[in-house]
Amino acid sequence: MITLALSKGRIFDETLPLLKAAGIEVSEDPEKSRKLIIGTSRPDVRVVLVRASDVPTYVQYGGADLGVTGKDTLLEHGGAGLYQPLDLQIAKCRMSVAARADFDYAAAVKQGSRIRVATKYTGCARDHFADKGVHVDLIKLYGSMELAPLTGLADAIVDLVSSGNTLKANHLVEVEEIMQISARLVVNRAALKLKREPIRTIIDAFASAIGAAP
Repeated sequence: MITLALSKGRIFDETLPLLKAAGIEVSEDPEKSRKLIIGTSRPDVRVVLVRASDVPTYVQYGGADLGVTGKDTLLEHGGAGLYQPLDLQIAKCRMSVAARADFDYAAAVKQGSRIRVATKYTGCARDHFADKGVHVDLIKLYGSMELAPLTGLADAIVDLVSSGNTLKANHLVEVEEIMQISARLVVNRAALKLKREPIRTIIDAFASAIGAAP
């Protein structure tokens, strides 16, 4: 049995065409089912639905043989013990710094003053500001990042940005892009040795579907 870890939402939806290219079709819509383990058109392949931030952990410790996860999640996780054969070029967005329109971010950074930054990506944010030589106090939040600058909790946020509409609706502006983000295929190293042929077949099919070398 090959177990693939996916998270609901955009990554799940954008992985479906890649699975189809590998001859795998998911038997149920996760939005309409309460099941956390879903069968597929292949009796030897199943999908487990987990929280996005847990995908690398499931794959690392063998709860799943492979998974699809965002580069942001992988960087926060550290990617230890994971084989990362493919950038799937799906679920694209960017990680950026955003602040209130009336906050002079450039001046604050230039003056070397200490700024407060709210984010769930504390590792990525810490590395980014350290590289710039900017002193920051990081505040860990798990959601509704946009509220932090509006309530005075933080001067700025580090978050994922796609269209930018949520920022605009909350009177925030993107002041700096940190990196481009897309989803990666990750594989458990032990599973790759023990189930090499079926896993390699899936990797090759994904690679062909996105036009990349595996």
